[in-house]
Amino acid sequence: MMLIVENLSQSYSENKPVLDNISFAIAPGTFTAILGRSGAGKTTLLRSLLRLHQPQKGRVWFNNCDLLTCSSRELQKQRRSIATIAQQFNLIPRRTALENCLGGRLNEIALWRCFLSRFPLQLQREGLTALTRVNLLEMAFQRADRLSGGQQQRVAIARALTQNATLILADEPVASLDPQTAHQVLSLLRSLCDQDDLTVICNLHQVEFARQYSDRILGLKQGKLILDRPTSELKSSDFQQIYQ
Repeated sequence: MMLIVENLSQSYSENKPVLDNISFAIAPGTFTAILGRSGAGKTTLLRSLLRLHQPQKGRVWFNNCDLLTCSSRELQKQRRSIATIAQQFNLIPRRTALENCLGGRLNEIALWRCFLSRFPLQLQREGLTALTRVNLLEMAFQRADRLSGGQQQRVAIARALTQNATLILADEPVASLDPQTAHQVLSLLRSLCDQDDLTVICNLHQVEFARQYSDRILGLKQGKLILDRPTSELKSSDFQQIYQ
């Protein structure tokens, strides 16, 4: 397994756990959708996996390393293999699509190169290759704030490819996109699982998207994991259980 979560618990007050003793394991090269109502704990879960929130209890094993107890240096090393994609894209508006692609590799570049946008040629080639993969090569030198929402989200995916990530954590990546563009983005993530053996964990609100693109669905309700099943085995009653 690529990722193993054991008894993860997070609480901001004694009587209201945000995550309540959650355990699951993720196989490499799979697309896992997390479903749940707003406030169910989906975003907190993804942030806890990266230790952006420090859970009170539990373990998160990634590449045989416990991300919750390892040193800061080891955590930083492991995070290089994990890319995040958010609803609001998290791009630098005044930077080009290519420059945003290189954002996941800034730890390898001298600070003066970043300020002057003097990136090594090999790294630029890798960024252009990633933009080609997401069908945005012609937009490589366009500023991010001049791109459509769907194009910006594809730049974020290209950034993950340039980062050489093996795991992508996507938090509502299509929430602000129209249905057609949402299908394009999710289809792209699905293809990365199938063709590149990348692993995707994706928070979603749309049940139909989860059924179409995921291999497996986790259901959260009030901080508890109430469903963990292959997508092909799900019934309508399972979704009612999550959203009732």
